[in-house]
Amino acid sequence: MTDLIKIGNCSGFYGDKLSAAKEMVEGGDLDVLTGDYLAELTMTILFNQQIQRGEDKGYVGTFLKQVKEIVHTCKNKDIKIVTNAGGLNPSSMANEIEKILKEAELDLKVAYITGDNLMPELEELKNKGEDFINIDKNISLDESGLGVLTANAYLGAWGIKEALDQGADIVVCPRVTDAAVVIGPAAWKFNWQRNDYDKLAGALAAGHIIECGCQATGGNYAFFKEVDSFDNVGYPIAEIQEDGSFFITKHRHTGGLVSIGTVTAQILYEISTPAYINPDVIAHFDTLEIKQVAKDKVFVSGCRGSSPTDTHKVCMNLAGGYRNGMELILTGLDIEEKAKVFTDTLFNSIGGKDQFDEVSICLDRNDKEDPNTNEEAMAFLRINVKSKNQELVGRLFSAKIIELALANYPGFTASGGSKPGGPILIYWPALIDSKHIKEKIHFAGKETEVIPTSQLDFDEVYYQKTKVDIPPAPGGKTTLKPLGLVFGARSGDKGGCANLGMWAKTSKSYSFLSEFLTTSKLKELLPDLDEFEIDRYELPNILSLNFYIHGILEDGVSSNSRKDGQAKSLGEYIRAKKVKMPIEIMEDQVE
Repeated sequence: MTDLIKIGNCSGFYGDKLSAAKEMVEGGDLDVLTGDYLAELTMTILFNQQIQRGEDKGYVGTFLKQVKEIVHTCKNKDIKIVTNAGGLNPSSMANEIEKILKEAELDLKVAYITGDNLMPELEELKNKGEDFINIDKNISLDESGLGVLTANAYLGAWGIKEALDQGADIVVCPRVTDAAVVIGPAAWKFNWQRNDYDKLAGALAAGHIIECGCQATGGNYAFFKEVDSFDNVGYPIAEIQEDGSFFITKHRHTGGLVSIGTVTAQILYEISTPAYINPDVIAHFDTLEIKQVAKDKVFVSGCRGSSPTDTHKVCMNLAGGYRNGMELILTGLDIEEKAKVFTDTLFNSIGGKDQFDEVSICLDRNDKEDPNTNEEAMAFLRINVKSKNQELVGRLFSAKIIELALANYPGFTASGGSKPGGPILIYWPALIDSKHIKEKIHFAGKETEVIPTSQLDFDEVYYQKTKVDIPPAPGGKTTLKPLGLVFGARSGDKGGCANLGMWAKTSKSYSFLSEFLTTSKLKELLPDLDEFEIDRYELPNILSLNFYIHGILEDGVSSNSRKDGQAKSLGEYIRAKKVKMPIEIMEDQVE
């Protein structure tokens, strides 16, 4: 046994690079290969797959193609495989993997985990007092009046550890937390106990960093000019030590970049408070430290952990009706008048706005006076409607828009063709008492129950962080420059909410950022955020701020009508804003 475990992740989402698994196991040393495929929306994609293709489906089929490519190498190099590709049907995926192994004449052993799917007992759980209150909206599931399509608890890491302890070579998971596929193997390697909270917190941080694949190795990185090559960007590897500290790196001879900045960006991705909650441990991201130790290698240490909560998060997807929309191009003079003429005529022709559950009209003024190109004269009118009546927002709505092509404003142009009206999927995050979680490992013909940590007899531990004093911001002469010349940013979706993380490269820059960028200043810089409640969190240990924007994405990616439905561009939006910054921090940009 070596003093660390090397865990490499080959997938950050369903649709990631198919050849990544093969490249990871063949490109260098690994002990464990993980694959993270499940986002909230992915669960409904898999649900639709089951509806259309049969009850034996509901898993990530592309993973089976990857398995065929790597099983011989994994056998020869003794690489374990842990993945959440089982989705809604881990047992069926495990059976398919068994067939692949039989055909390949390999004796690798497969385990699968169940217990996340709450649909069969949903009514029983409600009768036991579980109201499935939406943690963003504070209303119960019954109050929504909507039908439930999927309901899956986020399981933790101990089922994975137990499966590996029993001798599994491949562990197929359902909806476990993204980081669980990393925490489990680390706990197995070092035989961590349930209350080794600091060690578990470190592994949670490692799992969070590598869960989105190349986003930790130069992908989607604010300072992308620092990346030498985007050809064959390497996937991330966490080399975890017994004390929970770890290195982040990638295979040699791959593109991309591993730096303090790329790792910081991913730590900030899709978080709310610095206390990152997992069913196995709460990791305090405002305690960890990051150091560059070599080219494309950073060391992360010091992450403190607390006892997990006595609840499990549940990802529910509800049937929210249907929606349709179209984008119109308005050109030249009298843009607002043209928009009014069109929208008034459209809704008068179809019986008014009141018949729809929701109407959204947005006029994006990107046009310029005295334009030099046709495109500089264009503005964009986006009209979106929602209704539980599919027919109302179907092809008839699209057809009414097209009917006005020759009978309304001059220069009528539609961006894209007509649509039939698609379903709305409502993301519903809720909590459930952990005592109701019935997680089981299925391996070698037997079942093993896994009891959540909070239901065991451990002393409760909560790390109390002391406040860090931040030096005053530098004074002196200022210059008007874009924030992005000095500060990085990473943003993303959290169901119907979004996060916006920003970081500095130096302590002087952070002093300015911390003092300057209040929630009110953020709304001033980005006035389209003014209507939303925003929480601000400080992470001075990594020279970062995180903003959590409530309700900006309505009920999740499938329900909102924003052009950027997952808030991926918010970070670059704020980096483009010009502000007065001390010249001193402009000259002090060494990471």
